[in-house]
Amino acid sequence: TKEALFTILQDLRPEDHFNIIGFSNRIKVWQQDRLVPVTPNNIRDAKKYIHNMSPTGGTNINGALQTGAKLLNDYIAQNDIDARTVSLIIFLTDGRPTVGETQSSKILSNTKDAIRDKFCLFTIGIGNDVDQKLLERMALENCGMTRHFQEDEDAASHLKGFYDEIGTPLLSDIRVDYPEDNVEQVTQNFFPNYFNGSEIIIAGKLINRTSDSLHVEVTASNSKKYILLKTDVAIDLPSRNDIRGVPGLEDGKGDKNYIERAWSYLTIKELLNSRLKSDDNQEKDYLTEKAKSMALTYNFVTPFTVLKMREAGLHSEPPQEDFISPSTDGIGEKLQSLQGHKAPPGIHRQQDKQRIKISKTSADGDPHFVIDFPSSKFSVCFNIDGEPGDILRLVSDHKESGVTVNGKLIGAPAPPNGHKKHRTYFSTITILSNKPERSYLEITPKRIILDDGERLLLSCDRSAIVRSSSLEVSISANSNITVTIRDTISFVILIHHYKKPAPYQRDHLGFYISNSKGLSSDSHGLLGQFLNHEVKLLQESLNTSRQQVGQNQTEALKPNPTNTLKVKGRLVPVVWKQRRIYNGQQEVDCWFAKNNADKLIDGSYKDYLATHPFDTGTSFGMISNV
Repeated sequence: TKEALFTILQDLRPEDHFNIIGFSNRIKVWQQDRLVPVTPNNIRDAKKYIHNMSPTGGTNINGALQTGAKLLNDYIAQNDIDARTVSLIIFLTDGRPTVGETQSSKILSNTKDAIRDKFCLFTIGIGNDVDQKLLERMALENCGMTRHFQEDEDAASHLKGFYDEIGTPLLSDIRVDYPEDNVEQVTQNFFPNYFNGSEIIIAGKLINRTSDSLHVEVTASNSKKYILLKTDVAIDLPSRNDIRGVPGLEDGKGDKNYIERAWSYLTIKELLNSRLKSDDNQEKDYLTEKAKSMALTYNFVTPFTVLKMREAGLHSEPPQEDFISPSTDGIGEKLQSLQGHKAPPGIHRQQDKQRIKISKTSADGDPHFVIDFPSSKFSVCFNIDGEPGDILRLVSDHKESGVTVNGKLIGAPAPPNGHKKHRTYFSTITILSNKPERSYLEITPKRIILDDGERLLLSCDRSAIVRSSSLEVSISANSNITVTIRDTISFVILIHHYKKPAPYQRDHLGFYISNSKGLSSDSHGLLGQFLNHEVKLLQESLNTSRQQVGQNQTEALKPNPTNTLKVKGRLVPVVWKQRRIYNGQQEVDCWFAKNNADKLIDGSYKDYLATHPFDTGTSFGMISNV
């Protein structure tokens, strides 16, 4: 037991805090009423404390767990714990309960009441004198796992890396859903925790075997984010999903489907775990018979089936229930049973292909910019002929709302007989937000990186929703990404993929502003500078005198191919054009400003070049807004 404790101490990380509770007839706490940080001195002192521990008689399991749970609960309540911190108890014993409360059912209920689902309990039994059933059930009922070693085994080698895994939970409340009319007899599909280095396996039977795909939705969360992933998995592909031929099975059973056996193995295991947790004798008998029947059908050995040894002509006797229980050992195995963790009700979700509301204000294509002025009832458009590798500031409001959007250009050859030397497209859109805390998104046509202190990589070919306290990212597979910041700022990024691209085409992105209410009046950038400013349209008469055009006269101006805009005191010549946006689904009539939006934008387009994708600085202090 001491060797096992030494191994766990060695695996503690510098950012962890810990304490040690010894229990026999008495309960001894190493550091009273606190957890201490992991430092070389504290680890050294803890090892000395463990080394000097000696057996003094009884085993007060109930008292030790109550003391440990209270210490941990008090520490959590009294300290400003980081949201990503996970608390846990590792319980090691080499004996049965002999002091204090000794009734197993009472110990189980007391432990459950003390922990209150706030942290997980991991149990380790060493030697032949432990109540392994009790340890297994304590772990089962408190989202943990259990281990058992014999006295002559090397506990240190078996526990190497054990804490590394259980100390690094990645996700919680993981739920995997399938359409109810497509599957049946699905094994456990809800898991309270997913730990680093572990795995989650779910199996079930297909109802509609003629379908070529199966829709899957995965929901999960951590301390900061809610995640919803959607995908359609190809099925009935022999080269990928159907693994046939299990070596070692005789009597013509060698072609039994391996996936079906995996399903039966998981189902038997869940039945045995449910039996272990049940206090109802009738239910236990039912679960036993069901597990036994399935084990005989699929050739698995359980505590309730007989194994015949053909070569030796021997057979083993059924094990006695008092001494042998279903095994739940193993790193990475989640021990929650169907009885203990029913999946919560499904979440009502809207259809993926709902039409998203966007404005005309955008930068898309080569890139073509469109600015919509709803109150003036017209739009303005311009092009930016940048160089491949340029990073353009699209929205710059870092000082006020904390939001910055930059777009990186990629080059392509110009179409034949064109006037351009090359084409440019947005290959990357970077969205940064520093309020209430710093986070950023880096979006390409293939993947999205979300980093808000924890880095998350998402693929653009799978629908997903990721939601945190101030940020939501919604992916419609191979179509668009909607980014919502604090419910007052929304951007839509279109994904342009070419199955057979021409030499002058590249996979690229389009950027659309859907909601700008949360951006300040001081926002800037190639698009941002127009969000809170109006532009006036002046009509050119034959004698070059100018008169302001009212809102209702815009339609009458269409035949006139040239006009003048008044922007912050600057006069900008424009011509009438039509643009198609949003993958050509919408046609926009707009007044086009030539020469890289000369006089339309503050300064020149080179003033909008960022030094790197995460640049939040501004270059507009020298620009005079007349």
